[in-house]
Amino acid sequence: MMAGELALAALATILLAWLLALVLSHFLPLLLNPKAPRGTFGWPLVGETLRFLTPHASNTLGGFLEDHCARYGRVFKSHLFCTPTVVSCDQDLNHFILQNEERLFQCSYPRPIHGILGKSSMLVVLGEDHKRLRNLALALVTSTKLKPSYLGDIEKIALHVVGSWRQAAEGSKDGSGGGGGGGGGGRVVVGFCEEARKFAFSVIVKQVLGLSPEDPVTARILEDFLAFMKGLISFPLYIPGTPYAKAVQARERISSTVKDIIEERRSPGSCKKGDFLDVLLSTNELSDEEKVSFVLDSLLGGYETTSLLISMVVYFLGQSAEDLGLVKREHDSIRSNKGKEESLTSEDYKKMEYTQHVINEALRCGNIVKFVHRKALKDVRYKEYLIPSGWKVLPVFSAVHLNPSLHGNPQHFQPCRWEGSSQGTSKRFTPFGGGPRLCPGSELAKVEAAFFLHHLVLNYRWRIDGDDIPMAYPYVEFQRGLPIEIEPICHES
Repeated sequence: MMAGELALAALATILLAWLLALVLSHFLPLLLNPKAPRGTFGWPLVGETLRFLTPHASNTLGGFLEDHCARYGRVFKSHLFCTPTVVSCDQDLNHFILQNEERLFQCSYPRPIHGILGKSSMLVVLGEDHKRLRNLALALVTSTKLKPSYLGDIEKIALHVVGSWRQAAEGSKDGSGGGGGGGGGGRVVVGFCEEARKFAFSVIVKQVLGLSPEDPVTARILEDFLAFMKGLISFPLYIPGTPYAKAVQARERISSTVKDIIEERRSPGSCKKGDFLDVLLSTNELSDEEKVSFVLDSLLGGYETTSLLISMVVYFLGQSAEDLGLVKREHDSIRSNKGKEESLTSEDYKKMEYTQHVINEALRCGNIVKFVHRKALKDVRYKEYLIPSGWKVLPVFSAVHLNPSLHGNPQHFQPCRWEGSSQGTSKRFTPFGGGPRLCPGSELAKVEAAFFLHHLVLNYRWRIDGDDIPMAYPYVEFQRGLPIEIEPICHES
């Protein structure tokens, strides 16, 4: 009996010591850094992370940021992702953080992200390794973006996707006898997010690996890639059967598939396809593991960001008949100067000025990238703020995009606000990040969105079927997959 009581007392002592250590480790940074920005740390262990990650409409700040900015200002301290954190909703401080990458701040994504992306991913590597990979990515993008074969591939795949809707709409008309006046076909509801992903994945797989949408390998990669994406945004628990564990396994399968393709390309008699992989295989600067990670990074960027951007454009245009009319008029004008089957060119893309305003406004309102993870490498003083060494730093882009002092009526979709303005990244507009980690493929995403929109507005009328809005989790997603009712436009012969 005595031994049992002693064991219970020892267990209670250990538990009490652990709780005391947990509380001290949580609140000690507050005591050691009294000059850090104002704010609170919340509860031990979880801090304020759950409130920070509470889902909200992506064209709003969400309750957490609204409350904290009102109480503490646009720069405040918190405890997020198990780490003392400075949150910046200030355009100047965000710019300062992004421009001082590797000098004062460093990329610092949560460790579980590394487990899925791999240690050689451009998203997580640091210093010279990141610089080397990004320079290669920039070279590939620069050589690709206005290449006739690339533009031709985009258009061919866009026509294939939108053409499948016309067949479905005509089948719907034949089956139901309905159709709607003046349409030229029946109406059909499609889950637009899925269609946008289909388009974006087909384009990026073609550019990176030279695979067509019909290739069996493409279907296999897509299946694994969907599991990979689900795990990337899941709770990081590596137990067999969990989305996180499935994502790690899916990445291994994708890596194996890419390695098989690399070996096939290296075999005697293999012909070049003029894709990213050919360029990767021609360089000796990267190891095979880095080449595989580079391919995966390219697929990730070209798939998720591009498809979500296209979905955002369709969503916001579906709310504004006036802006949709202006976009359609612009594309009617471009098409009127071309032959019926003539392909779009880089010169046509340059004429899509209002389309670019729409794309930028969709990026500003939709906030595909809400924030990025950084860490202070030393004590950093900026204006009246002290950012302690080792603390996480979160520059929140959406807070700048939705700041009424920078953008009038910030929650309203108004593409005309971009007329006469710079179309690129600035302090008040950072949809793809900034500094040395600015997304190298951002311009490709805009080209693909513009070309897809060209064939969409010329061939269909559409409306959003029911209520669906983009939600920040903090990753952005349409809860219902953005169902839209489409109706083919009848063209005169």
